[in-house]
Amino acid sequence: MEPIFKEWGPKWCASVFGHQPVRLEHRLNEHPLFSRDALADLIEHYPDDKYTLVHMGVQGSPRKLWRHGKIGRLSGSAVIDAIEEGRLWINLLHVNEIDRRHQELLDQIYTEIHGRVASHPQTYRRISGILISSPRAQVYYHFDTTGQNLWQISGSKRVYVYPATPPFITEELLERCTLYHDETSIPYQPWYDEFASVFDLRPGQMLHWQLNAPHRIENGDALSVSLTTEFYTKQIRRHVFATSGNGLLREAGLRPHRTLTGPAFYAKMAVFAAAKKSGMLRSRQMRPVSFCLEEGIPDDR
Repeated sequence: MEPIFKEWGPKWCASVFGHQPVRLEHRLNEHPLFSRDALADLIEHYPDDKYTLVHMGVQGSPRKLWRHGKIGRLSGSAVIDAIEEGRLWINLLHVNEIDRRHQELLDQIYTEIHGRVASHPQTYRRISGILISSPRAQVYYHFDTTGQNLWQISGSKRVYVYPATPPFITEELLERCTLYHDETSIPYQPWYDEFASVFDLRPGQMLHWQLNAPHRIENGDALSVSLTTEFYTKQIRRHVFATSGNGLLREAGLRPHRTLTGPAFYAKMAVFAAAKKSGMLRSRQMRPVSFCLEEGIPDDR
């Protein structure tokens, strides 16, 4: 099987990969799994509860528009056509769990990464998704709680990656958003762009950035298809538990300190696990569905 990565120079060592934004060349844009016909067939048979369909605002507008929808009875080809015509994106979540071929591809990706960076922490709970989005669409300023890679298949994107430090992200925002899986609610100021690392991604390029680094994305003038892959390491998992536990303690009026070891860490882990089991966090994650694509692309009202 041909390698996924085209090149991986010695500069992309463990002291860089995972700590700085890294752009690499890949071959996934040539893979038959990502042809338009293959994507249309995948959409047409995708479970209704395993995708996210979003209508967003005009690129560059200060107004933040974000509506969730459903496909309805449209064919996969019609869905892609609609996305190509409107400000929409669909995220086919956990595609590796839906299609065995995508699981095999995901395994190959991380086999190659670990082979290239032998000292990279072992990854687990790896997930892939396919993001199909409109020309000139955007993804608002946000951060991710897991390790992330963004693979451009077709179309182009401009990705702005910001430092994972204040004022771009604060401890309080990190805690609250991680706790409630609300990573898109962090505030953004246009002057932040002066401090961003900016990458133009074309087909056959992958971008990786450090954990929790805020970022936002603007599509070019053509339909965009991307693969997203995310993962955990033991350190990332501990970071999620500690951050979520701190968020609960801060809501109780305390001023917690960040720690990833010892009795304090395990206490926070237990507090978070109890809150999650109780269901108190689930209600804040619900987003209503406000349109059906079968009935047309929604207007901006």
